[in-house]
Amino acid sequence: MEQLILVIAKALVDHPDEVSVRAVEGDSAVTYELSVHPSDIGKVIGKQGRIAKALRTVVSSAAVKENKRVNVEILS
Repeated sequence: MEQLILVIAKALVDHPDEVSVRAVEGDSAVTYELSVHPSDIGKVIGKQGRIAKALRTVVSSAAVKENKRVNVEILS
């Protein structure tokens, strides 16, 4: 799952070397913390959050196979 988020995020940003993903296990869900360069935050979020929503949808769809709940948080 982390690899999927990395591939998508690196394709969107100007500083792909500064993209990182960290998984935080919770009781009922896994939270993936996506860190990007501060100037790339807007590119990952998109207008009115459309890109962030699409990223979360893709990750949630991929997680259905594993029967897990996932969250994606975008950090600068």
